Amino acid sequence: MADELRLEHLPQLTRPVLVLAFRGWNDGGQGASLAAEHLRAVWDAEPFADIDPEGFFDFQDTRPQVSLVDGVTRRIEWPENVFHHARLEGGRDAVLLIGTEPNTRWRTFSGIVVDLARDLGIELVVSLGALLADVPHTRPSPVTGSATDPELIERLGLQASRYEGPTGIVGVMHDACSKAGIPSVGLWAAVPHYVSLAPSPRAALALCNRLSTILELPIEVDELEGQVEGYTTQLTDAVSTDEDATAYVDELERRADMIEESELPSGESLAAELTRFLREREQGEGPPDAARDQ
Repeated sequence: MADELRLEHLPQLTRPVLVLAFRGWNDGGQGASLAAEHLRAVWDAEPFADIDPEGFFDFQDTRPQVSLVDGVTRRIEWPENVFHHARLEGGRDAVLLIGTEPNTRWRTFSGIVVDLARDLGIELVVSLGALLADVPHTRPSPVTGSATDPELIERLGLQASRYEGPTGIVGVMHDACSKAGIPSVGLWAAVPHYVSLAPSPRAALALCNRLSTILELPIEVDELEGQVEGYTTQLTDAVSTDEDATAYVDELERRADMIEESELPSGESLAAELTRFLREREQGEGPPDAARDQ
C-alpha cells in the first residue's frame, strides 16, 4: 500500500479539510470534476502525492491516452488520482484529491486515502458529486448535502443519508471515513438529464457555493459564473429547435419556479431520481452519462 501512494512530501497543515472529486459514475455532466479543477486553480493548489494507477484500473476499460509533445514526442497519459495542497484564507489548509474513479480494489484505494488523511490530520472530508435529474438548464442547480454524523447534520444544516442502492467510489470513501472516525459530508448537484453529455458549469458553481458555506470561507467563482452564461445560451439555442424539447424545458422551469429558493431537494427525492435513472439505463432508455451515489 505504501508503494502505491507516491508521496513527494508530507505538508504541515492547519485545520485541514479534504475535498474529493472523481470523474466517472459520480460525475454527471462533469459537474464535480469541473468544480474540483476550479478549486485547484483559484486556490493555487500544488500537487504533493498521487496514487499509482497500475493496481486500480483495468486499462482496457479506462484506457490511457496518447498525446504529442511539441508535435513530435509521444507521451502516454495514465488515469490519475492526485493530491493537491492549498493554504486558504484564515490560515486553514485544504487538500484536494482529483482523479478518476478506479475500476478495482476500492477498499484498498479508500484505505490509502484514509491513511493519508490520518497522517495529515484531516478534520473533515467533503466529497463533490453530480447526478442527472429532472431540472432545467436555465435555473441554478439544486445541491443536497448529506452526512451520517448527527452533530454535522445539525451544525451544517445537512440531511441524513438514507439512500439505498448501487454506489460508487464516493460511497465507499464515506464508509471508510466513518469507520476511521473522520467526519465526512457529501455534496450533490443536480444536472439536467437531457443534456447529460454537456459539461455543466452550473453544477460546478452550485457545488463551490455550497462548499463555501460549509467551510465558512469565500470561494472565487467569477470564471464559473461567466461560463454559465455561455452554457445557458448554447443549450437554449439547441433546445429551441425542437418543439417537444422546448415544452419539456418550459415545464421543468415552471416546477423549479414553484420551489422557494431556500428549499433544497430532499435526499429521498434525489435517491428517487437515481433509481429512475438506473432503471431506464438497464432498459436502454436512459442517457449514457453517470449519476450519483449515497
